[in-house]
Amino acid sequence: MKLENAVALVTGANGGLGGYWIEGLQNSGVGKIYACARNIQKLESLVATNPKTIMAIELDITDETSIAQAAAECTDVNLLINNAGILFNQGLIASKDLSAARTEIEINYLGTLAMCRAFAPILKINGGGAIVNMLTILAKVNLPANGSYCAAKAATFSMTQGVRAELASQGTLVVGVMPGTVDTGMSKDYPPPKVAPAEVVREGLQAVVDGVEDVYPGEQAQQLAAQLLSDPKAVEKALAQMLPVS
Repeated sequence: MKLENAVALVTGANGGLGGYWIEGLQNSGVGKIYACARNIQKLESLVATNPKTIMAIELDITDETSIAQAAAECTDVNLLINNAGILFNQGLIASKDLSAARTEIEINYLGTLAMCRAFAPILKINGGGAIVNMLTILAKVNLPANGSYCAAKAATFSMTQGVRAELASQGTLVVGVMPGTVDTGMSKDYPPPKVAPAEVVREGLQAVVDGVEDVYPGEQAQQLAAQLLSDPKAVEKALAQMLPVS
């Protein structure tokens, strides 16, 4: 897919990675960008950088009415970037209750799925286009310190494969972006190595151009992906040492 003059929609545009997606899209020559967030006031400074290209859209991906309104307004989209997500740093058993796990599933999995469902018909009308789902290498192996987040992202990874299969006939590319630790505020308490947000975006957009379905930005993700192919149980046992803080 060519990015020049494409029309992109980015969820979670006000988040730690959101601004980098907007910048990367602009640098790629995209013609229009719908920057989405639950509170569009948080997008004012972002829109001000290029008001001719960037449009702020109020969107809550956990609300069906909000999604329907966005889909009705953004009928020219041919590149959907599902960037919105949430991380609570909670274990599965250590967590005091299921509230964090439910929210992570609601946003990371069900919200992303709802966006895919709403915009699949739009992408079809506009020639197929592409969907980019922002995942993590931890979608493929659980880090117990973030156990419920990993489980939600694992569900999203599986969903990405299923959506990819269902939309193949309409010519829609579905890309899963699976970095390791990204250097944003969400990971400020995590040790290095960390991959630069701009690199995550660059590799994600290049995957769209090249038609690559799964991409692993950064050395950490690439090494883990290789290790998961050669000895997945060893990777599981190594990460099993990183338990939730009690």
